Amino acid sequence: MMTIHQLDRSKGLDLFLHTPGGSVAAAESLVDYLRQMFGSDMRAIVPQIAMSAGTMLACSCKSIVMGSHSNLGPIDPQVNGFPAQGVLDEVKTAHGEIVADPTRIQIWQFILGKYNPTFVGQCQQAIDWSKDFVGKQLRGNMLAGDPDADAKAQRIVERVSDYSLNKAHNRHSHMQDCIDLGLKVERLEADGELQDLVLTVHHCFMHTLSNTGAIKIVENHLGAGLIRQMHVPHQA
Repeated sequence: MMTIHQLDRSKGLDLFLHTPGGSVAAAESLVDYLRQMFGSDMRAIVPQIAMSAGTMLACSCKSIVMGSHSNLGPIDPQVNGFPAQGVLDEVKTAHGEIVADPTRIQIWQFILGKYNPTFVGQCQQAIDWSKDFVGKQLRGNMLAGDPDADAKAQRIVERVSDYSLNKAHNRHSHMQDCIDLGLKVERLEADGELQDLVLTVHHCFMHTLSNTGAIKIVENHLGAGLIRQMHVPHQA
């Protein structure tokens, strides 16, 4: 809110994203707030990576600026450190093996015993929440007005949330992958001046993150920002 305060909202928002991700709830709240401030006039700029919830934020914008080195990531949710879809797949495999051979329960009971009651249900809810949110954002902005918006949004959501296809939560989807998927991508290299400006800003932030102990930066072009540093306990 501090970085949005007093901005000229009639100009829209170029949102630089460099993040490993976070919670769906946080992404949902951020998007809701930014859409209230700027409507659909938001463009994501990904100078390097926007993974997980960062991908969700990018998909909520009208377009995504990416370079050949830029990456988005899967949106499959992680619940208590476990991949939600991986948990469901594991339970399904266990069920099939136990039905086929009841003696397999002796092996599976130790594996499934690590899950708390209701955990499997939480995983399914997290998956549904993630897919619904991204699909809604795609239809409401990037694909708005497209007669095939529903089908395209469904295809994009299924691809970026497919745990079995992506293999890992940190799998990178490069610019051409995103274009082929159907996302509206602007090529950063197509505008030399913009590319120089974007990478200069990115390098400044990366230098700050690497040399000051900062772990999170939110800042606007007017200099209003918040920098969170890693807490180092004082030693006598």
